[in-house]
Amino acid sequence: MKKLMKYDKSLSIVNNLNFKAKTKEKLFLTNAIGRVLAYDVIADHNSPEFVTSGMDGYAIKFDDQENDLISIIDINPAGKVIQSEVNSGVCIKTFTGSLMPKGSDTLIPVENCEVIDNSIKITQKVPKGFAVRDVGENYKKDEVLIKKGTTIGFAEIGVMASLNIAQVTVYSQVVVSIASTGSEILDIGEIQTNNAQIRSSNHLTVEALAKKAGARTIQMGIVKDDMESITEMMTTALENSDIVVTTGGVSKGDYDFVQDVVKEKLGAEVLFHGVNIKPGNPILIAKKDDKLIISLPGFAYSSTVCAILFLLPMIYKYEGSDKTLPIVKARINQDFILKQKKTMFTACNVKYQNNEYVIDFEGKKQGTSAILTNMLGSPALLIQKEDSKDIKSGELVDILLLNELK
Repeated sequence: MKKLMKYDKSLSIVNNLNFKAKTKEKLFLTNAIGRVLAYDVIADHNSPEFVTSGMDGYAIKFDDQENDLISIIDINPAGKVIQSEVNSGVCIKTFTGSLMPKGSDTLIPVENCEVIDNSIKITQKVPKGFAVRDVGENYKKDEVLIKKGTTIGFAEIGVMASLNIAQVTVYSQVVVSIASTGSEILDIGEIQTNNAQIRSSNHLTVEALAKKAGARTIQMGIVKDDMESITEMMTTALENSDIVVTTGGVSKGDYDFVQDVVKEKLGAEVLFHGVNIKPGNPILIAKKDDKLIISLPGFAYSSTVCAILFLLPMIYKYEGSDKTLPIVKARINQDFILKQKKTMFTACNVKYQNNEYVIDFEGKKQGTSAILTNMLGSPALLIQKEDSKDIKSGELVDILLLNELK
């Protein structure tokens, strides 16, 4: 029996893949939300460019706080440039965002003083420089504000808008084609005609994961288990996408034709077929020119776990993003043995309490690799490496946060 590849070795192989240069496109700023930035965004000016007020109040010289009264000589609205200057014994009423008047070094908030005739009396002193925004407080000219590979969110949109960037260059979306194979499986809406037929969810679950990761998807649906149908589907998918994902047909059964199509009909370079993990050890990954084929097992839980472990990092790699799988430390609340000498991914519940993640297995069902409902709720995957020891209650363990996938 052929020895299965170690999980860490399989990760090393896919992480070291090189693909063709990524294509780019320009989008209007707000249409770029969720896309991956293709260049460093560098400030072309200081923000603020001049010393400005951070509050409504009165611009003064710091030492004048010792005076009984300070005369108001002018008003300084935002968006205006006044000629008046602050000298000893006088102040200028100044508003949030206004340029600080020449000669001033401190702002007294309106709530820290009372107006008496045309003067102010300070009721609560402030430190020197209070509420004064220095040049470059927000960012400085030539500073790299957003790095290439960043997934654009609301904050990135706001910063780029402040730089007067109307269009932004992003990497084009990765195109992922998805299909499930099996003559016994039914798509949504198809009527069951015998008890041996089952409803497929794999192709839709994988599509949801790919879309969440930022890919553009092509849903190929259900493909019957025969060489001709699978070959036709995969040939079409390779022509139209960067990554082709199939579920089912990669085991050693008489009707598992996906592996035969990949190896014989397509002439793809098989990177590995079989990894020492549970669930999902029959997984097959191959490369055809600059395209990637990821063939997942047919059981729902297996295909979903493998899609998370192998498909998502490949989408991140293709799109040039800085995203990674959310693997963190957590404290376990019970003893947990390593049931097989494999890298194990076991569904658990996770919560954050007392400044750490804590996991338990309450309500999680034991059985085959088909139990997708174990991923409902606040789920995580407990990761046990094949060479690890049994876990004791209270120890820190590695988990993958499923609700934090990007």
